Amino acid sequence: KKFKTNRRKYINITNQPYKPPQPSFFFFHSSTTNSMMKVVSTRTQADSITEKVFRRVYSNFSFSTVEDDYSRSRLRSRSGDYGKESLRKRGFEEKEEIMEMEQMGAERIKTVLILMSDTGGGHRASAEAIRDAFKIEFGDDYRIIIKDVWKEYTGWPLNDMERQYKFMVKHVGLWSVAFHGTSPKWIHRSYLSALAAYYAKEIETGLMEYKPDIIISVHPLMQHIPLWVMKRQGLQKKVIFVTVITDLNTCHRTWFHHGVSRCYCPSKEVAKRALVDGLGDSQIRVFGLPVRPSFPRTIINKDELRKELEIDSDLPAVLLMGGGEGMGPVQKTAQALGDSLYNSKEKIPIGQLIVICGRNKTLSSALAAHEWKIPIKVRGFETQMEKWMGACDCIITKAGPGTIAEALICGLPIILNDYIPGQEKGNVPYVVENGAGIFTRSPKETAKIVADWFSSNKEELKTMSENALKLAQPEAVFDIVKDIHHLSQQQQQRIQLFNEFSY
Repeated sequence: KKFKTNRRKYINITNQPYKPPQPSFFFFHSSTTNSMMKVVSTRTQADSITEKVFRRVYSNFSFSTVEDDYSRSRLRSRSGDYGKESLRKRGFEEKEEIMEMEQMGAERIKTVLILMSDTGGGHRASAEAIRDAFKIEFGDDYRIIIKDVWKEYTGWPLNDMERQYKFMVKHVGLWSVAFHGTSPKWIHRSYLSALAAYYAKEIETGLMEYKPDIIISVHPLMQHIPLWVMKRQGLQKKVIFVTVITDLNTCHRTWFHHGVSRCYCPSKEVAKRALVDGLGDSQIRVFGLPVRPSFPRTIINKDELRKELEIDSDLPAVLLMGGGEGMGPVQKTAQALGDSLYNSKEKIPIGQLIVICGRNKTLSSALAAHEWKIPIKVRGFETQMEKWMGACDCIITKAGPGTIAEALICGLPIILNDYIPGQEKGNVPYVVENGAGIFTRSPKETAKIVADWFSSNKEELKTMSENALKLAQPEAVFDIVKDIHHLSQQQQQRIQLFNEFSY
């Protein structure tokens, strides 16, 4: 029916016979023969799912191989209509594009869009750390925007990920099934393709609203759909897309996408996983986990910090963390420390306790109402953790990557008392095997270890502190933003070179 309609319209206008468009096929070189033949691999099968989905969402969408993209982008750049029609529709006016091309390296403020989601505190913390580092290094040269495009532009289930995450981490068995069950590439690509069928246009609206020059993803679900949208918009050569992985050791495979300009890995273990998942050496950089610039750049004497925070300057201090939501066996551990850090014979404390309860007001109230024999401070959600860590001698926390990275920078021996299955499990051997801490889930054993460190086993505490400093990567966030800036300069030079030779 469509063929007949098109033929009738064509003949009426041109008086010429109508020839229907021929179907196109994607061919690959086979490794076993010199002839051209069609090869179906695991990756192309997964890609075909994405192709079908996007053909339903966008009638003019074309999904192809990397080799096809390269040859077509060359043709587009020669003809000068590199995604212009699509850009006009989304706010990239042709005059603006030509003006930008004619600037030939002129300085202008560039827009950086950081994609994140509040599934745990680590993603937002990393996003804010990157924003602050850009400001410190480059001033007003970059305009930084942090957005949860899923929450602001899409519907269920993407706009409800924060609540779903909190529910699942409270039921760790459910989270473990979700994490490991979606790890195979064909499963998570199919899942993301299904989500794209519903929300790709909404994501496109969210991305194009800010006209970004650089997109930084700090969340594992912020790679595939945005990159598919960029492909559809013809923006892969115009917009720099990088991934900053915020999991320290073990991470989900959705973090890795071969279409990124850079993948910043916090450790060599993560870099190895990136290589296995198809990223090239030129795409991978190992700088460490980005933490707030206030940690490496704020150097204050411990005695001065204790005076500022009103902490006893003579007693060693242990910092007990409950995470952003106050998770973990914090109350039982605090009470056990209250007993172990008190010398009942001499009736004097041998240490003091600082508890960070996060947003858990119930926990905060319960601890404040308890009668303590040792000095204690109970705090809620803190934004200046560099001061509290700098004032303490060791830390007790679950195996969150951000807290671990911050503690290492401060040289704090770490007692890990819990972890989320999947992404946090590998953080335990990362700390323990490098001699920077201990793992135990027992509140009583935790309290005993701290009491020993503060009394008879001070040498072990000192050794672990030295190992923590060796493992720390305090300049990671600055190395990341400097490399992104370098990518931006390289792109600007390519634009200048293109203008010089396209007259």
